[in-house]
Amino acid sequence: MTKKRKKLRGTVAKVIKPLHPSQPEKAEIDIHDADDLYREIRVDNEFSDGGGEKTSLKPGTELDVILEADSDATLKKPPDKGHTGKR
Repeated sequence: MTKKRKKLRGTVAKVIKPLHPSQPEKAEIDIHDADDLYREIRVDNEFSDGGGEKTSLKPGTELDVILEADSDATLKKPPDKGHTGKR
């Protein structure tokens, strides 16, 4: 099954230390093209490189945020009314 994707740019705004040792550290990411009230997301700040080594993000890191959905979960958008497709 094919996937539909959208790639957005983001920046790690800050790294949030856990209040309790059993909780994970969080990375707060600002999504550049998101609406103001929905711009920030927080994710566990644990990533891995190609070799499986654990890493974490630093504040100020620029990154890509990829949204992905199965093709059967998407709808085809109608063409823009003012756009003829010709140049």
